[in-house]
Amino acid sequence: MTTDTPARLLQLLSLLQTPREWPGGELSERLGVSRRTVRRDIDRLRELGYPVQATKGADGGYRLVAGKAMPPLVLDDEEAVAIAVGLRAGAGHAVEGVDEASVRALAKLEQVLPARLRHRVSTLQAATTPLTSGDGASIAPETLTVMASSVAGRERLRFAYRSGDGTPSRRLTEPYRLVSTGRRWYLVAYDLGREDWRTFRVDRVSEPVATGARFAPRPLPTGSAAEYLRQSVYRRQETYAVDVAFAAPAAFVTARLPGWLGVPEPVDDGSCRLRATSGDSVEWLAVRIAMVGCEFTVHEPTELARYVSELGARLSRAAGGTGD
Repeated sequence: MTTDTPARLLQLLSLLQTPREWPGGELSERLGVSRRTVRRDIDRLRELGYPVQATKGADGGYRLVAGKAMPPLVLDDEEAVAIAVGLRAGAGHAVEGVDEASVRALAKLEQVLPARLRHRVSTLQAATTPLTSGDGASIAPETLTVMASSVAGRERLRFAYRSGDGTPSRRLTEPYRLVSTGRRWYLVAYDLGREDWRTFRVDRVSEPVATGARFAPRPLPTGSAAEYLRQSVYRRQETYAVDVAFAAPAAFVTARLPGWLGVPEPVDDGSCRLRATSGDSVEWLAVRIAMVGCEFTVHEPTELARYVSELGARLSRAAGGTGD
């Protein structure tokens, strides 16, 4: 018999989160208490925001149903490990659609995982290789979770950083937001050593440590972290005005292009045209455009049109064609 009320409520909640209807008698037997106590415990769960539905009948039944808000979940060991492994796999590769919210969830889960379950999660992750889209570098999930926790807790973050040319440095920052571009993760933070805002590629970060020192967030120069990142990246690299016509409907092309390249506009004849600004290499742009799987014409930039022509000739020769 479970005499401790909080422990009994957690046990009851764990049972109710199994997708089935539980007769009152069975719950009473499982918990080792009277049916009257079960009814009182059900009322306590409802007061805490858990939508427990009761059904009438000879034995009566209870079922946890969907409510207006997301109440806390109780996970067993296998469920916790499965969720942690899934979140780690997605977070370690900047997959489009897996954003900061997923990393925050992973940080919360790993904060409370017992050591034995942490070991199981790490072992499972080391034994699997996810198939991911895009060419973004992989990232240790621990790096993301430390950063996400620092952002949420407004703690200063110290880490080692390697610049694009390989120059190492140590940084002390006030982390503001993590931003995923679909290919990579970036940290937008105020660099205390440089006394200015900076963006950091997370795959170039190592040894992140939350210092425990709290801070009040400073106002960003732009309205959002995503906008600041976009402006920062474009300031540091050469950008191109991209203009490509596709012989396919806009919906078809949109589904096959990364979202950060922009959205093609429909044309009256059923085709579409993509006009965007990109800081990606012409080599990468050429491959991504070719992967759409339809006829296309590059209007701008000239460098991209030239490379597409050269690539087409090279592929033709490789396939046994004549080429130019």
